[in-house]
Amino acid sequence: LSAQTATSSTKQSDEAARAENAANVLSEIMEAPDQGIPEALLKKAYGIAVIPHVVKGAFGVGGRYGKGLVAQRNADGGWGTPLFIEIGGGSFGFQLGVEATDVVMVFTNRDGIQSLLKGKLKIGADASATAGPVGRKAEVGTDVLLKSAIYSYSRSKGLFAGIALDGAVLQLDDDANKSVYGKESVAAD
Repeated sequence: LSAQTATSSTKQSDEAARAENAANVLSEIMEAPDQGIPEALLKKAYGIAVIPHVVKGAFGVGGRYGKGLVAQRNADGGWGTPLFIEIGGGSFGFQLGVEATDVVMVFTNRDGIQSLLKGKLKIGADASATAGPVGRKAEVGTDVLLKSAIYSYSRSKGLFAGIALDGAVLQLDDDANKSVYGKESVAAD
C-alpha cells in the first residue's frame, strides 16, 4: 500500500510541476512587450493549450513529443478547469538534431477544441493550424480568425514566433487527468 501511495504522490507532483511550468510559460509570453500573442486574438479565443518543453528530435526519422494543459472558455467568459494533454507526431526525410520549444495554441472556434475534448485532434486533418501573428497590438480581425481553427506559437531560446504544427496529434492525457481529478474521463465535466 505504501509503494502505491508513493507512486500516486509522485504522479501528482509530476502533474503539479507540469501545471506550474505551463502557467510560467503563458505568463512569460504574456509579459513579452511587443512579441506576444495579440490581445484581440486572446479575447476571442475558445481555448488555449500550453505545452512547455516540446522536444522535437530526429535521427533519420523525426518526431515531436510533449505534455501540457488545455483550458476552454466558459459561457460566462471565464476559463474552465484545465485538462492535461499530450502532443506527438512524426516526420520523415533526412533530419538530424534535437530541439526543445514551448508551444502555445490558441483555438479560434469551438470545432477545434471540441475534437480535442472528445479525445484526439490531428492538426491539419481535424482542424487547420497556422503560425500565429505576433505582436501585442497586431490587428486581428474577424476575417483572420476565420482562416484557421488554431493559431500556434513557439518559444525557443528566448525567441517567440508562430510555428506550423501540421501532422501533430493532440490528445487528452487520461492517466494524468485521472490522477489529478480522480476519474478517467473529465472532458465532458
